[in-house]
Amino acid sequence: MSATRVFVARLAGCAVFDPAGDRVGKVRDVLVVYRNADAPRVVGLIVEIPGKRRVFVSIGRVTSVSAGQVITTGLINVRRFEQRGGEVRVIAEMLGRRVLFADRSGEAIVEDVAIGEDASGDWQVTQLFVRRPRTGASPFAKGATAFVTWNEVRESAAVGEAQSAEQLIATYSEMKPADLANTLLDLPEERRHEVAEELSDDRLADVLEEMPESDQVEIIGRLDDDRAADVLDQMQPDDAADLIAQLPEARGEHLLELMEPEEADDVRMLLSYGPDTAGGLMTTEPIIVSADATVAEGLALIRRHELAPALGAAVCVTLPPYEPPTGRFLGMVHFQRMLRYPPHERLGTLLDQGLEPVTTDASAAEVSRILASYNLVSVPVVDDNHRLVGVVTIDDILDYLLPDDWRSHTDDDHHGKRAAARSQLKTGSIPVQSIQNGRRSARGTRNEN
Repeated sequence: MSATRVFVARLAGCAVFDPAGDRVGKVRDVLVVYRNADAPRVVGLIVEIPGKRRVFVSIGRVTSVSAGQVITTGLINVRRFEQRGGEVRVIAEMLGRRVLFADRSGEAIVEDVAIGEDASGDWQVTQLFVRRPRTGASPFAKGATAFVTWNEVRESAAVGEAQSAEQLIATYSEMKPADLANTLLDLPEERRHEVAEELSDDRLADVLEEMPESDQVEIIGRLDDDRAADVLDQMQPDDAADLIAQLPEARGEHLLELMEPEEADDVRMLLSYGPDTAGGLMTTEPIIVSADATVAEGLALIRRHELAPALGAAVCVTLPPYEPPTGRFLGMVHFQRMLRYPPHERLGTLLDQGLEPVTTDASAAEVSRILASYNLVSVPVVDDNHRLVGVVTIDDILDYLLPDDWRSHTDDDHHGKRAAARSQLKTGSIPVQSIQNGRRSARGTRNEN
């Protein structure tokens, strides 16, 4: 090993490479087992490999931990990780736990855990980075911190008791929404809801958009109505509509009444269309400009940080008003085309004359064929009066084409399904059935080979 002490919170998200330098995944957690009076022993890493599959990598297969990366022998068992009795995930279950000082000087919260290799080559917990409770009344005051050994503290609760949700959120603060969604789904149900309660409205909205609908419904169902409405306000209208459609009708209508009127109107409009039509799949928040807007103005709108990449690939040009449903739709101007013209060029002169919009009742199959045939990432949607009401983006179509539980499947699981989807996309037959993914229980000792 090239490192003698590593802090676990800094390992989260680190790339894992094989000896040839090829990336095989990224670290999600460290797995330890408790021993009587001795510090917990590290048994391995939980690594996410392509396909969002979590696998176990024995610590004996790790040859180097340095400069934010982990090097392994390359021999990784790709069977899905299943936590077993006696095993504890450091990030998910230890960080944020309360501990009592052995000298009876008080308690503290575990903010990080250091693991290290001893003389015999075994890895174990070497130190805890802890913070005492704050002493001042100011909300900005922080308690004193300290490095302690395992023997200098004892846990104030039984193993497995929920850790601080705030600490878990801080640990995962830099995660992308899709990665955080997967991490939350790995947590016990009660812990998941504790973390959801602590997340900000916009962060929780981003995370919910990356979850299967059944899990969205479960989490939103545990929030009080005012909080749930605030989170729905932050979601993309099409995602919010899909979620509300899964709720009991009475609660869905109540949440719509609590939402901001403009957001609720967009969601109600989307709910009025069939789920397998362009109207049901579209988002109502494309970039909309007038024909007199310049290339510079269009590029400035695309640069907005919160804008989804698919929506930033083109701007829609319409007559006033410029909120859906707009005035008459004139056309789209693609991002790459704008780059070829000077900043003062009017967007009305750069319209893509070959792209025809679809109507709200166009089928998902028709929209998918247009996106595939013309290599597009979005297609405009108009009503019977040729007013722009939204755009269907490539991610909307992919969410529709893939099975309901696609987020929990691996690349191998989907290899055949993708081939079938391509065939069905060409013929216009779209798969809508849900494929259930069963769980198997793990028994016996962990196989490190």
